[in-house]
Amino acid sequence: MDTHSPWRSPRLWRAAQLVARLVVGALARLEVSGDVPDRLRAGPMILAANHISPFDPIVLAAACQVRGVAPRFMATGGLFRAPVVGAAMRHAGHIRVDRGTAAVGQALHDAADAVAAGSVVLVYPEGRIGLDPDMWPERGKTGTARLAFACGATVVPVAQWGSHEVLPYRAPKGLLPAVWRSLWRRPVVRVRFGAPVDLADVDPAAGGAARRATDRIIDAVTDVLVPLRLDEPGRPRHVDSSRPVDTSRVHQRRPARP
Repeated sequence: MDTHSPWRSPRLWRAAQLVARLVVGALARLEVSGDVPDRLRAGPMILAANHISPFDPIVLAAACQVRGVAPRFMATGGLFRAPVVGAAMRHAGHIRVDRGTAAVGQALHDAADAVAAGSVVLVYPEGRIGLDPDMWPERGKTGTARLAFACGATVVPVAQWGSHEVLPYRAPKGLLPAVWRSLWRRPVVRVRFGAPVDLADVDPAAGGAARRATDRIIDAVTDVLVPLRLDEPGRPRHVDSSRPVDTSRVHQRRPARP
């Protein structure tokens, strides 16, 4: 890939981000805080976000548009197989992740190539919608750290809170009642961009480096999330009954309860 000709986001994707802002604005009140350094805004950069709801990609697309960033999402392969959505995802430059298959490793190579071409790539370090009982970021997969090692790009943590009040975990099951409720209540959805994660002292060749870097990234996302939910440090007020709980991946760093 030609690293001297930086990748530029297609107009289709930038238009989709505007649509995302309209959708989020109809269903919720979006508040965006923090910022991305000017030198990183057009890439190369890795955005590492917590994952709490099926509505997250729309929220993050909207928040990134507010900050003038057009990231390429690492997204589940099922979206790429859809007749219309799949073509749009490919045209927009998003990166296919075929979880649970032998081809899943290709996503890391594709993401590294994308960053090398000057792109901003958005990843979910947890690798799934988190199932921590208190909805704090759970222990991450090492893919984000390995991506950072492979391309040397800066990792910027992004935290979001409130999207779990818009769409349920099992969406599209229960979609219509949730949309009507959101149209009526318009919950607050907050997104905050944090300071770049310092990985300079982590030697990629050392044993356990990917795990140490991953824990540091999850710590950073957790720290950025804290001010977004100061009044909900424990169990969230909104509890989605369709969302399962899994304590096997609880991250050790937990914000102190008041």
